Amino acid sequence: MHTISVVGLGPGEKQQMPLSVYDRLMNSQSVFVRTSDHPALNELKEEGLAFESMDDLYDKYSKDFNKVYQAIVEKLITEAQNKEVLYAVPGHPMVAEKTVKDLLEQYDKVEILDGKSFLDDLFKAVRIDPVEGFQLVDSFELNHDQLQTGQHVIVMQVFNALMAGEVKLTLMEKYPDDHQVAVIDGAGTSEEKVQWLPLFEMDRFDGVFNLRSLYVPPLPQDEQVTSLSTLQYYIDRVTGEEGDAWINEQTPLSLVEYIREETEELIEAIEREDIDNWIEELGDVLVQILYQTNAAEKEGLFTFEEVLESVNRKMRRRHPHVFDGMSASTPEEVDAIWQKIKLEEKRLKDET
Repeated sequence: MHTISVVGLGPGEKQQMPLSVYDRLMNSQSVFVRTSDHPALNELKEEGLAFESMDDLYDKYSKDFNKVYQAIVEKLITEAQNKEVLYAVPGHPMVAEKTVKDLLEQYDKVEILDGKSFLDDLFKAVRIDPVEGFQLVDSFELNHDQLQTGQHVIVMQVFNALMAGEVKLTLMEKYPDDHQVAVIDGAGTSEEKVQWLPLFEMDRFDGVFNLRSLYVPPLPQDEQVTSLSTLQYYIDRVTGEEGDAWINEQTPLSLVEYIREETEELIEAIEREDIDNWIEELGDVLVQILYQTNAAEKEGLFTFEEVLESVNRKMRRRHPHVFDGMSASTPEEVDAIWQKIKLEEKRLKDET
């Protein structure tokens, strides 16, 4: 087994590449690159750099990128059985590079060398300080449930209109349609371009742009209306020392009648199929739950985080047929699993 050394080509042109990476590339006998579609490689080729790209694997497995990445890893490992291998990837090897992550998991002799990610140049391009909090997400794995609208969000690989359209629709689950976003091309290169436009217009372009990313600025606190943390913030203010006088006199027991009342109103809205009222009453029940946990916390009983921990562990534990591959294709089979799990939970509780 020989060593697979990994270097980063940087975010764009050769001038953005660390000197140590340049020297290693130009003095290595066996160089593989994830893709030849990188500005720095065009320059290095003119200086005599010889390399083998993995572009043919993208063509072969064009409908499944996971298969592409696995095929790349397998090829590198095979090559390393006979010789030292240098593997070059865009940006920095440890920033959003799936093949490197998989390689580290599957091969023992991997050396991570130098590189420069696109992030520093992107932060400069849109003039933000990452210490304020940011999320870096891949367009292929974008999930609106995981977005933190109070943070700076950077979406990678928004390279064509089809992908941009999918990203737009996901973001519009959390952000206003006219929220101003920035499309950044070639951050830090001589061709850098930053275009600010409303979110709903971000997919109106033609062509392929492999160095394109999207920056989504954070929403002000009062506009983060799809976030549970915003509701928690409001609850904390309302129940704080300078908050609402009525709620601050309540106890978990005195609040019982209100959660009962809100629950009854929710049931009525569901039975009437009154969508607007249904939404509103669900919100009212959620507020009562947070009032309960807040009141309990003030009395030193438990916290909202303990409630979340309890329910998350229970959801995971009681659904092995969802998370662990256990077979249960009918409601009866599911019920049998639940009964078995609940019996075990009771046994463990009795022991403690």
